[in-house]
Formats: sequence, C-alpha cells, structure tokens
Amino acid sequence: MIAVGLALAGPAVFVRAAATGQAAPAPNAASAAASAPASAPAKVPVLTATIVARYPHDTTAFTEGLLWHDGALYESTGQEGASDVRRIRLADGKILGRAKIPAAQFGEGLALWAGELVSLTWHDGIAHRWDVRTLKPRGQVRYTGEGWGLTADATRLIQSDGSAALIFRDPKTLATRGRVPVTIDGRPLRDINELEYVRGAVLANVWHTGFLVRIDPGTGRVTAVIDLRPLVAEVGATNAESVLNGIAWDAKSDRLFVTGKYWPTLFEIRIDAPAR
Repeated sequence: MIAVGLALAGPAVFVRAAATGQAAPAPNAASAAASAPASAPAKVPVLTATIVARYPHDTTAFTEGLLWHDGALYESTGQEGASDVRRIRLADGKILGRAKIPAAQFGEGLALWAGELVSLTWHDGIAHRWDVRTLKPRGQVRYTGEGWGLTADATRLIQSDGSAALIFRDPKTLATRGRVPVTIDGRPLRDINELEYVRGAVLANVWHTGFLVRIDPGTGRVTAVIDLRPLVAEVGATNAESVLNGIAWDAKSDRLFVTGKYWPTLFEIRIDAPAR
C-alpha cells in the first residue's frame, strides 16, 4: 500500500509517495508518480529548532514512544524479541527500570493515563498497561488496526496508525471515540508516527523524514512543520531505519526532547519563532 508522506525543499512543501509499515518495500516510480500530487507553495510555516542540550541515548533502543513523567523519561522500544518499556535517567541515559513486552510482539507508541503507562503493539492489536512507578503489568486490552504512535490529552488517548488520521480512543477500553483526517495545505498527510500532546496541539514525527509536524487535533490541520534535519545530520545514522522518532515534553519545566531509533543522542530543543 502506498502512503503519502512529507518532504521539504526550501520554501516549498512537496508530497511524496512512501511505503507504509515498518519495513515495507519502496514503491516503483510509476506508482509513486500516480500517488504524488504536484508541488505547491507552502502555506504552513516551516520552523527551525535550537539545540539546548544533548544527553546520552541507548543505541540499542528502537525508539517507538517517548514521554516525560515525574523527573524521568519513559520509552517504549520495538522489534520482535527486543521490545520493552523502560524508565530512564535523563542525565546519563541509565535504564532505571524495564518491563519486557512478549517476544512475539512489536512494541509501539506509549502514553500515560491515570498512573498507568499504555503501550501499543504494531500488528497484534494488544495494548499493555503498566504501573508507572513499578512497571509491573496491569493487564491488557484489545483494539483494532495497526498501532503506531500514542499520546493523551485531558480526556482521551490520541493514536496514529500510519494513515492520514488521528484516532481518538477511550483511555480505559481503547474503544474508538472518533477520528480526524490529518492534512497539510489541504492534502492528506500519512505516515504520522510518534505523538506528543503539547499545549493543546499534537506534535508528530513523520516516518522516514527529518521533520515534526504540529497538528490541531480539532481539525487535523498541520499548523507548522519543524525542520530537524540538522539533528539527523549530526547523528549521521547509516541504518535506513535509524530515523527521527521520539518526542517528550516536560510540561513543568517547559522542555522538549527528541531522539531517534538507535540514536546515540537525545536532544533537548527549543522550537524557534517564525521569521518575520
């Protein structure tokens, strides 16, 4: 299946074809051309970011979800046989606690709700619940569709599944409460991956790009694109799957953290104001 992803070049926004899933083959040129609309001038602001600090990150972590809670980072990782949920000390990247996800499952997005961590799985339709203090399992619940990214606002879980949509779920049952299409300049934007709820908006990684997008969860419109390609270049990953993925916000101290799959660095960044 072909999905529409994001690529930027200078001031223009282009929509490109990209394969969905975690390891799907690239489409051929004919299918890409059929799926990609023509380029158009950018109406959405493209923002840059300043690196505030750098911290160590585990290079064996295939990062799928990231969040900040009570003075620590929590991270979910993927890959069958290696997926887990962990508590991490920011200063040195030390793993302070870990819960293993069953070996046959591929861990995905992570959110906090009512003292529990909720972690998705990619193809299994199982969401695990973990005590946020002890990381002991508190059961699981079924949901339909692929699991990609997960975050929460005050009343619901917000999920991505690789499509051009945000899905709203009941925090206890994971029943679907609704969905909103995600668009950039009026066109669908697929491959939405890791999510973080920040000041009423959803920040999202766009899979296999060096960009974040800021989404209005009420309308699904992308209101800004954040160019993090300098971070990708600094890391210099050679593995094609070592992509930008992982967003955490420390609301109390107003700090934003980002990292990527197998990256050696977790960055604290500040999103710059648009140029006037």
